[in-house]
Amino acid sequence: MPPSQSPDLAPLIDHALLDPRQGQQAVEQCCQEALHYGFAGVCLASRWMPLGRRLLGDRSPSKTKLVSVVGFPFGAVVGAIKRVEAEFATEAGADELDLVPDFALLIDGELTALHDEIAAIVELGLPVKLILEADQISSSQLEALVEVALDAGVAYLKTGSGYGPAVAPALVERLKLLARGQAKLKASGGIRNLEQALTLVQAGAERLGTSRGVALAKEQRG
Repeated sequence: MPPSQSPDLAPLIDHALLDPRQGQQAVEQCCQEALHYGFAGVCLASRWMPLGRRLLGDRSPSKTKLVSVVGFPFGAVVGAIKRVEAEFATEAGADELDLVPDFALLIDGELTALHDEIAAIVELGLPVKLILEADQISSSQLEALVEVALDAGVAYLKTGSGYGPAVAPALVERLKLLARGQAKLKASGGIRNLEQALTLVQAGAERLGTSRGVALAKEQRG
């Protein structure tokens, strides 16, 4: 894609800081960077929601969103605990929630329980991005998970948590077909350079989850 025709990536980037070994100073820097570059969102652990809300200021449709992960990174806790975490994040000022589902329910074919877990988070009223770990489950499991997610009312299908292989454009294209226009797409995992990011957007990604947002913005603008 020629540079003159490339979309501005900054409004598509969820600037992620999910390393549990980082503290307040790193969170402050992450939020400052997001505001400076005009990123779509800042994606943080739920414990940082009160601080993130103070740093990003009041909610506004045009401003950088505060995004909380829920059940991150494995989803291997009961739905009631995820609901409490999501309620805390919502009350603390989150604008969006990135949810990890209980993959054991998917593996065991307990799709009704899986739907109920996701729907209980969706009903809080914030846009929910469901983390699919799409490159780590079977094709049939991915199809089933997407159908459950769409029926539960998620706003986005998110390729993965970022703790896995680099996301491939072909995966985004497949999810676009499976979504049938009922949910948007967020690509996450190993997005390290401008060419890769633009290719994912071309494939259909409407958000990019990455800890390298600043480097990507500088590369595009520099």
